[in-house]
Amino acid sequence: MKNQDLSQLSFIVGEFLSLYGWYLLAVTFTVFLLIQQLRKRRSSQSQQYSVPQTQLDASLVTQRQEAFEAARRKMQEELDAKAAIFKEKQRQQEEEKRRQKVEEWDSMKQGKSGKGQKPSESSEEASSSSTGLKPKTNKKPLRSPDYNPLMGQGGSCTWRPGRRGPSGGG
Repeated sequence: MKNQDLSQLSFIVGEFLSLYGWYLLAVTFTVFLLIQQLRKRRSSQSQQYSVPQTQLDASLVTQRQEAFEAARRKMQEELDAKAAIFKEKQRQQEEEKRRQKVEEWDSMKQGKSGKGQKPSESSEEASSSSTGLKPKTNKKPLRSPDYNPLMGQGGSCTWRPGRRGPSGGG
């Protein structure tokens, strides 16, 4: 009985579509176009009413730009301050170097050594420091004094030319 009902229903639907199918398709297409038109109108009306909203957006944009500009100015001022401090330090260092050179020059004119010490004092310190820093060792040298690694003498590692011909060995 269910089979008959389904076959009868499919027969009725098929007959309806064959008679009114094109009309049904046209009505569906028309409804679709109407819905599209209503959406366009609704969006245009919302844009007209949202003009204050766009003005709000514009004010927000200008506020953000001003905030960014203020942040940039602040960062630039910090950078300028750091650059001025660095420049001042550089100038002071150059002044100190120049002053030291002038002092060295004056001491050279007076007969002192270049580092502000008398020649006799520096020679005494040099002799004492050389004996204090280098203890004498009685170790024999690692190689003979006439050894030259570029001459190719001695050792079992020598260079040999590679084989000629195919490497298959035959």
